[in-house]
Amino acid sequence: MEKQSGYTWKLGMFVTIGLLLFIMAVYFIGKQQNLFGSTFHITSQFKNVSGLEVGNNVRFSGINVGTVEEIKLINDSSVIVVLVMKEDVRKFIKTDARASIGSDGLMGDKVLTISPGLKSQTIIEDNGQLASIDGIEMADLMKSVKKSVDNVGVISEELAIFSHSMNNGNGALARLVRDDKMANSVSNTLSNLETGTKGFSDNMEAAKSNFLLRGYFKKKEKEKEKKQEEIKEKKEEKQEKAAKEKEQKEKELKEQKEKEEKEKQKQQEAKKAEAEKKKSN
Repeated sequence: MEKQSGYTWKLGMFVTIGLLLFIMAVYFIGKQQNLFGSTFHITSQFKNVSGLEVGNNVRFSGINVGTVEEIKLINDSSVIVVLVMKEDVRKFIKTDARASIGSDGLMGDKVLTISPGLKSQTIIEDNGQLASIDGIEMADLMKSVKKSVDNVGVISEELAIFSHSMNNGNGALARLVRDDKMANSVSNTLSNLETGTKGFSDNMEAAKSNFLLRGYFKKKEKEKEKKQEEIKEKKEEKQEKAAKEKEQKEKELKEQKEKEEKEKQKQQEAKKAEAEKKKSN
C-alpha cells in the first residue's frame, strides 16, 4: 500500500511539472507571436518580400514590436504583408513611417524593419498601410560586384601591357625612361629653352635703352599711363556721381520729413482751435 502511494505521488509530480512546462511554453510562444495583450494591425505592399515568412519579427528602432501575421500575393508584382503589432508602440509609428525587409545578421532570418517618419505627426490607425522601401537583392549585388571585378581585371591587363611596352618598347616615352642619353638630351633642351627665354628678356631690356627704340617704348609707356589715368578718372566720376545721388536722396527725405511734420503741426493746431471754439460755445 505504501509502495503504491509512492508511485502515485511521483506520477502526480511528473504530471504537474509537465503541465507547468507546457503552460510556460504556450505563454512564451504566444508572447512571441503577440497572442496575449492588446494589438493592432498594419499592412505594407512590396514588389518582392525576399524570403520573408509568416512569424518573422517586426522591428522598430531596433526593438521587436510585432510579427508577420500574413503574406498575400496580389499579382506578379505586388505582395501584401500583414503585421500584428503591440498596441503600446502605436503612438510612436506615424503615417509617413516606411517598412523595409532586411536580414537578422549576415545569414540570419529575414526581419521587417519599420523606419520612423520625419514630418508627419499623425499616428497610424489600426489596419493602416505603410509605404515600403524595396531592399537590394543579392542577385543585383552580385552583378554589381562582378562588374567591379571585371573592371579591375581590365585595368590590371592594361597596366601589364603598358608596363611591358615601357620596358621593351621603342617609343619615345619608353626610350626616355630607359635611355640615359635621351633623358640627358631632353634635360639639356629644357635648359637651353630656359636660357633662351632669359636671354630674350635681357635683350628686351637692352632694346629699351637703345636710342633708336627708346622713343617707341616711351610712347608705349605713355599710352599705358594714359589708359590708367582714364580708368582712374572714370572711377572717380562714378564715385562722385554716387555721392551726389546719395546726397540728393537724403535731401529729399529730409524735405519730406519736414513737410510731414508741418502738416502734423497744422492738424494739431486745427484740432486745438476747434476744441477752444467748442469750449467757448
